[in-house]
Amino acid sequence: MIHQAGDKVSPKSLRLRGHVRFGYDTRMNWLVTLSLLCVMLITGCRVSDVRTHVVRVPEMARQEDAEQIRKALLPLNGLQREKTVFDLSQRKVTVTYDSMMIAHKNIEIAIAEAGFTANAIPAIRPAPPQ
Repeated sequence: MIHQAGDKVSPKSLRLRGHVRFGYDTRMNWLVTLSLLCVMLITGCRVSDVRTHVVRVPEMARQEDAEQIRKALLPLNGLQREKTVFDLSQRKVTVTYDSMMIAHKNIEIAIAEAGFTANAIPAIRPAPPQ
């Protein structure tokens, strides 16, 4: 029951199960506030999510191939280019990226568009002759 202005209200009628009633349940208000705070902390605080991904590139055998892949990765936002490692002996590229800005599949597709197989994605153009 919500009281109107001018009603005579006793302090006893304002108490409901140990807390004061102000036209809405203050416990419910507290629970809603706490729930919203938890949701904001869980979803809103994640600004970046830095990950490392290894891309197998079987056609990468020369330094020129690594440079071509490096050029293909340049336009991608979210990559930490200074941490990109080209391992010619194992034919792998290790990239560090922010998954909030780019997905690892986008990195693999960029390498495939440069003419190299990237993990399970086949080369979109043929690789340069060796």
